[in-house]
Amino acid sequence: MKRLLLSPIFALAVLLAGCGSETPQIQPLSSNAVILAFGDSLTFGTGATTDTSYPAILSQMIGKQVINSGVPGELSSQGLERLPEVLAETRPELVILVHGGNDLLRKQSRDQLEQNLSQMISLIRQHGAQVILASVPAPGIRLSPAPEYQRVANQFGLPLQNNIITDLLKDPSMKADAVHPNAQGYHQMAESMRQLLLESGAIYR
Repeated sequence: MKRLLLSPIFALAVLLAGCGSETPQIQPLSSNAVILAFGDSLTFGTGATTDTSYPAILSQMIGKQVINSGVPGELSSQGLERLPEVLAETRPELVILVHGGNDLLRKQSRDQLEQNLSQMISLIRQHGAQVILASVPAPGIRLSPAPEYQRVANQFGLPLQNNIITDLLKDPSMKADAVHPNAQGYHQMAESMRQLLLESGAIYR
């Protein structure tokens, strides 16, 4: 596979992602671990192709199966309803949760979004899997990560990738439209997830 080079800005962003605070640690993944990427269009890979979605690229980067369970347009309430069946079918060791962007775009209740994320995480843990979380930006003139994600991560002690999606959507060269990265952007997203897996102890170099 031809590997894209990180731009200096994003290389620095990835490097600094875990600085300034301790990244919560999780159990190392087994050699045959299944990772479930659960979310909406940002997980599905809208704006690129199936093989350039972040789960597909991450799988190649770390040499583990990463199942893409992204449903474009899905609200967090719908994701919560879908999640039990997906967990039962895939039996993941780790879930990467990137959800809620459609709630924010459609101006759904932010409190309900936070509750839905919390319920998803509780459900994932009940199924014996670990969780890492990524923040989605709140719509506005100046994009910034929605604070609900940091609160949920703090509540559950989760590794959090707080900035990558916001940073990608601020950079015209990294996005396909206003709310989706392009192939290069998804590559950067996969790299940031790989870095978080390293920092949290889930994988080793």
